[in-house]
Amino acid sequence: MSRLRPLVVAMGLLALWQLLCWTSGVPPFLLPDPLRVARTLWARLDLVAGHALTTALEILLGLAIGTALGAGSALLLAASRRAREWVLPVLVVSQVLPVFALAPLLVLWLGYGLPSKVAMAVLVIYFPVTAAFHDGLRRTPEGWLDLARVMDARPAAILWRVRVPAALPAFASGLRVAAAVAPIGAVVGEWVGSSSGLGYLMLHANARMQTDLLFASLFVLCLMALLLWYGVDRLLRRLVAWPSEPLHPA
Repeated sequence: MSRLRPLVVAMGLLALWQLLCWTSGVPPFLLPDPLRVARTLWARLDLVAGHALTTALEILLGLAIGTALGAGSALLLAASRRAREWVLPVLVVSQVLPVFALAPLLVLWLGYGLPSKVAMAVLVIYFPVTAAFHDGLRRTPEGWLDLARVMDARPAAILWRVRVPAALPAFASGLRVAAAVAPIGAVVGEWVGSSSGLGYLMLHANARMQTDLLFASLFVLCLMALLLWYGVDRLLRRLVAWPSEPLHPA
């Protein structure tokens, strides 16, 4: 029954949306009903699917590169005190500047093609992964570290065999956040400047008052984001051993 709850909620929201369109008399060019959006999606499926493939490639590349860079940065910060002194303040200050404000510069520097969209997705993904993994590495139980030192383990061995395994749940949490925000970076990059992708299609549909096509593209984007998040979540549950929850007194 629990697996059917998201479907029941989605169907309920679609029914409310359809009822609102029927009873309010809102013009279709302002708010098309779900049936109109479904018909448009079916009729323009080839067009939407082609742009969706471009966006999916941008998201997956951004997620892979951002995760690799974030994990590498967290390991560097954990292994080197000098890196923490110089790099960590830069990472914190970089979050003060809205990442989306860099999108026009990325398009200017990298062009209208795939690289600028992937770079935008990487910027959105990078900090959550770095912050979560680094926090997990810092919170390794002191008893484990003391035991490793008593056994005369080298710093590198302590990092890879004690601290990294202990930080994997935190890293997994950061990766879940990254999977949720990855589509944002790709789509914002497409809005600023692109020749393909769901963001590009939504922008042009909005300019031509094709609101049903805009909603169809938005629906496909939401579906892609949900599939990505659930896919990452299922994979992490299989690969990462989560600590049991503490018992609370009744």
